[in-house]
Amino acid sequence: MKTADFEYLLPSELIADYPLAEKEACNLEVVDRSNKTLDHRKFYNIIDYLNPGDVLVLNNTKVIPARLYGSAQNRDNIEILLLEKKDSKVWSCLMKNPKDGLVLNIDKGLSARIHKEKSGEIILEFNNEIDGYIDQNGFMPLPPYIKRKPEQSDRVNYQTIYAKYKGSVAAPTAGLHFTDSLLQKIIDKGVLIEYVTLHVGYGTFKPVKSENVEQHHMHREYFELKKQTSEKINNAKSKGYKVLAVGTTSLRTLESCVNSYGELESKKGTTDLFIYPGYEFKIVDSLITNFHMPRSTLFMLVCAFAGRDFMTEAYEEAKKEGYRFLSYGDAMIIL
Repeated sequence: MKTADFEYLLPSELIADYPLAEKEACNLEVVDRSNKTLDHRKFYNIIDYLNPGDVLVLNNTKVIPARLYGSAQNRDNIEILLLEKKDSKVWSCLMKNPKDGLVLNIDKGLSARIHKEKSGEIILEFNNEIDGYIDQNGFMPLPPYIKRKPEQSDRVNYQTIYAKYKGSVAAPTAGLHFTDSLLQKIIDKGVLIEYVTLHVGYGTFKPVKSENVEQHHMHREYFELKKQTSEKINNAKSKGYKVLAVGTTSLRTLESCVNSYGELESKKGTTDLFIYPGYEFKIVDSLITNFHMPRSTLFMLVCAFAGRDFMTEAYEEAKKEGYRFLSYGDAMIIL
């Protein structure tokens, strides 16, 4: 399977730089796999596709303000994206043109030495513990296709309202459209809301550079599925109710926890599950998601869920309708 098969043209003017003021009023494309139909609603209409007894699964990870800016020698505004905490003073990161041994000056007396590992991993060794510094002074790690610097408002906007456990360096963006009032309406309808945790890391947004899809390797990401949650979902499935995953990260967490009997097992650990066409879904019945980058693992996942040709058709129609794409953009529900 060729990576080029998942290419599509994405005009830059369709990439959302900011979210809508009324989050739940964004566009919602309804992708019906059974009838091969496409419809256009608003996100607050999502409740119409949820029935009493169904389970809505949300990822309660919390985005850390993982973007820092440093300077060294003749370079200013060096962007640093922290990826994974190794210990209290050591993090892996992404940055352009790292020079082994170079010391970066960050701010307020904080500095970090660059170490380039043989594996290609970039390690920053800080002169102090940085958890408190990040919380107070870090910037939200907006993706590079948003052509502006993070602002104070992004600390709220680039975080789901139900975020609980720190650890992500990118938001589970399908969840950004939910408000407290919308979630309450869903609960009042008799829908069960459950939570999983997957800390979004480099695995989710790492570009696919291999010619063939099968040659791409996902980086491992930490997840947790609690016993109570797995039992509730298994019970709902056994009674014929549907499981709806909010976002690709919720879906990957659930699908990573299926045992040989086709049931969910409580687990925590790391997953490198890579879903692309040909994958057989075992738990998730419907998916709520945003629109994704061409050639990305996320676009491949939704193509696996709905079929590449039908998903390409859905994307092309969304473009014609002026939908806003990517992290701060509009949403779809795949039934």
